[in-house]
Amino acid sequence: MITDKYNREDFKTGGYIGVAQINPIAGNFEYNSKKIAENIKYAEDLNLDMVVFPELSIIGFPIWDMIKRYPFLAEENLKWLNGLAKITKNTAALVGFVEKSGGEYVNSAAVLRNGKIEFISRKGINDIYKLNGTNYGICIGEIADSDSDVIINIASIPSREGKSYMLTNLLKERASEYKKPIICVNQVGSIDNFSYDGSSTGVDAKGKIFARAKSFEEDFIVLNPKTSCGEIEPIYENISEKNTEFNPEYKDDLERTYKTIIQGIKDYFSKCGLKRAVLGLSGGLDSSVCAVLLTDALGRENVAGISMPSKITSSESKSDAKELAENLGIKFAECPIKSVFDTTSETLLPLFDEMEQAWTDRYKKSYTPDNIQARARATYLWCISNEFPLCIPIATSDKSESYMGYATINGDMSGGYAPIADVTKTKLFALARWMNKNRAQKNVIPQSVILKKPGAELAINPKTGKTLCAEEALMPYEFLDEVIFRIENKGENYQTMLNSEFYYEKKCNISKDQKKEWLDKFFSRMSGALYKWSIAVPSVIVDSYSINKAEYCQPVTSGRVNYKGLSDEEISSVLESI
Repeated sequence: MITDKYNREDFKTGGYIGVAQINPIAGNFEYNSKKIAENIKYAEDLNLDMVVFPELSIIGFPIWDMIKRYPFLAEENLKWLNGLAKITKNTAALVGFVEKSGGEYVNSAAVLRNGKIEFISRKGINDIYKLNGTNYGICIGEIADSDSDVIINIASIPSREGKSYMLTNLLKERASEYKKPIICVNQVGSIDNFSYDGSSTGVDAKGKIFARAKSFEEDFIVLNPKTSCGEIEPIYENISEKNTEFNPEYKDDLERTYKTIIQGIKDYFSKCGLKRAVLGLSGGLDSSVCAVLLTDALGRENVAGISMPSKITSSESKSDAKELAENLGIKFAECPIKSVFDTTSETLLPLFDEMEQAWTDRYKKSYTPDNIQARARATYLWCISNEFPLCIPIATSDKSESYMGYATINGDMSGGYAPIADVTKTKLFALARWMNKNRAQKNVIPQSVILKKPGAELAINPKTGKTLCAEEALMPYEFLDEVIFRIENKGENYQTMLNSEFYYEKKCNISKDQKKEWLDKFFSRMSGALYKWSIAVPSVIVDSYSINKAEYCQPVTSGRVNYKGLSDEEISSVLESI
């Protein structure tokens, strides 16, 4: 429902525009059109000149390949467009839709007014629509100049780290350059892997923000681009320049990260008709952060945490998991996996021995016991979801683990949704501290969880006789996550990293050989993890760049790329040896 916060009498002078920041469902014409109709009628009641919606608002954005596979959807969205046109009166409505033109599907926008489609604009063509003496330049997606008085940009811009800074600066620069107001109308809500933050913005001809809608919420705001009249809602993050150097504190991006993931969970569940989530609570950082996020998004009554200890699970891990569940008020149960592990191992050993008669190169050191534990836990969670309606298990792997392939297929990678798959480990530590401080219920994540070294508790380190920690198997997370940062944000290669000073090196003195060893391990493990990326479950994109398969695709068979690179002399030597 629209919150009625305006007085009709305030807009008698004309020139006022309504910005309808809506949360569509991809492909659900009825749901989206009802929402559009509600906003059109509200704008009519306020006697506004125009009401503007995000791009592709009738069909929802993104639609991916649905329209090509099911061409009738294009015809269907036109039916709804015509239906919406019929309910319009004097207030014009700028509505995004899909149009078939010249055999291609086109991202278009229609102006609906006085019961008909009055005007159509297409992406890439900067059309001008004249209304009540004002020329409105309409652009879809990209902001472009035209011989207009006001530019209206309808868009769907995903939330990313530093996006508010870049978009705000772009709007200011373009408005100042074109010397005319710009209204940018953005979608809100999540569709699968993408989370849109709204924050629709009006900027005057001098580049000053005069209106902004809410972030991560549906909203309806009224503005007047000629008089720079409008309301400014607070932004979700500090509008500061995007970080160009790695810093594990992430202080400017934690609120946005939290809201992006919360919206992602809410919309994935509601738009898929789901209600409940069950996850393994290990007493570690990843599952603890996931439990808090799920509770905040779905409500404590819809979240269950299951502790599934093995014979090497520490008493501290079990008590930390229980304490977290009690703090959150979610359902908690403990179900050991020892009997399943023992039975599975006993059953498999004779099979392995038999296979060894044909394949004699059996591994001397096997990770099978580790994987049996992870997959037993996943089986428990899937079985719970099979027993209770509208429930899915949660995959709790993070971005750092994904890069390293430090996760088990059909184990901790298994689930119906992965809330933190695009969040690195160092950012998860910062997010945990932020949530403990900023949620209404403070300090729900036990301090012992935040202070302990991450580890899956699947194996014993033979050197220490204690449970193997993740950093012992990999490398320090501050170093690992900076490698990810440098790849994604700076496009650096192996040699550049080797010769650059890392954040970790400013605190800890490490040799060049040690650094080389860690870089070698990173690129080697990353190459071997490519096939795991290709089968990862849905997750919301958080960072500036991602390995989420909805956005990034690298051939699995490219795993033998030499990331170190060769000199001209080495290349010549290789070729001359042929």
